[in-house]
Amino acid sequence: MDARNTSDTIAAIATARGQAALAILRLSGPQALSVATTCFRGPSLDEAASHTAHVGYLLAEDGSPIDQVVATVFRAPRSATGEDVVEITCHGGDFAPALILESLLHHGARLAEPGEFTQRAFLNGKLDLAQAEAVADLIHASSSMAHRVSLAHLQGRYSDGLARLRDELLELCAFVELEIDFSEEDVVFADRGHLEALLIRADRLLMDLLASYRVGELVRDGVRVVIGGRPNAGKSTLLNALVGQHRAIVSAIPGTTRDAIEADAEIEGLRFRFVDTAGLREASDVIEAEGVRRAHQAIERADVLLYVYDLSEGLDAGEQRFLQQVALTPILVGNKRDLVDRVIAPALNEKAFVALSAERGLQHADELHALVRLLVDAVAAGLSDADASHVVTNQRHRQHLHRALEAVRAAHHALGTGVSGDLFTLDLRTALHELGDITGAITNEDVLDQIFSRFCIGK
Repeated sequence: MDARNTSDTIAAIATARGQAALAILRLSGPQALSVATTCFRGPSLDEAASHTAHVGYLLAEDGSPIDQVVATVFRAPRSATGEDVVEITCHGGDFAPALILESLLHHGARLAEPGEFTQRAFLNGKLDLAQAEAVADLIHASSSMAHRVSLAHLQGRYSDGLARLRDELLELCAFVELEIDFSEEDVVFADRGHLEALLIRADRLLMDLLASYRVGELVRDGVRVVIGGRPNAGKSTLLNALVGQHRAIVSAIPGTTRDAIEADAEIEGLRFRFVDTAGLREASDVIEAEGVRRAHQAIERADVLLYVYDLSEGLDAGEQRFLQQVALTPILVGNKRDLVDRVIAPALNEKAFVALSAERGLQHADELHALVRLLVDAVAAGLSDADASHVVTNQRHRQHLHRALEAVRAAHHALGTGVSGDLFTLDLRTALHELGDITGAITNEDVLDQIFSRFCIGK
């Protein structure tokens, strides 16, 4: 995609295929109004005021009506893309929208490439690059927390924080470079104390953003929670209780679960993917042995490990050795609380331990409250609306933030060692470049193509 080829008019269906009450098609570009007018039987769209809607019929190539539609006009620059835009709302389904698109293309528009509408919004200053990427994140959000973080980024709160930091660094960089220009007059423009304070503040902000990426990954992709333990510990019953449905087969026969079973649930805004695994023991046959091997693989890939054991039997020495060797600190779930008179927290991990009855949890969600609290705290404690804009979910942003942090620290070191101003500003310029790459203040056409090619057509 040529990021700067905006001389033509693009069109696409903006809604998903399939049966629905309505479908929407979009036109954007210098000929959007004339193309739409040619295909439209009703008031002249060429003469219509911006932000007005008009009822009429969309015509096929031979002039026959395809569907009764509503055409809404948005004139440049007061539109989503900054260009003339016409949105056509027709009846849903696959047939009518496809015929309308065919007519629009026949009368002078071309089919939009993936993300091209949003790309034009970026190129015309309607969105910065981080906001444009947030559009895609918002479309693919699979939990309320992912939606909240994406919306905060789309609203520009994330970009505003980076822009403020970049403006301060740019101002100080300009002062230092001014000193270089007047070096023979021995004039000082930059306050060294203020400069050091800014570098310390920039370091802290960049560190906080980088530290948030772990939570950002979980917000974006969901939290993979593997449920492990001995056969008949109650793993499958616990999975069913957590997701609120009978997803896994429950049986008193040991080794019933032979392969990993997955089920999703949203808990306090986060999407959790629970994975029930085969019971961990010396297998009695080849199929069970494969299930146990896969259980160990699942544990290695887990974000959180729930290790379930029978309270009436306790953790044996083999289980304790296993839990001491796993990379993750497990949440220990003492199950079958209803079968014991007294609960003793295991010394292995007293702070991440809960006793419950998974069987009771199937009927009473309150039984799972303590476990749910441990799960949420394990991955996103303290995340709220207030700091949603400071959660980094994008790997590209993470790389630029990391390089910006390195440059800020190099500048801070240079300031302390008294190196020449030109070397100091070189580090500041590097930090400015990396921050600018995130928001698109500095752009690379290949990067733009890569970003927008991941969007769906029509967005």
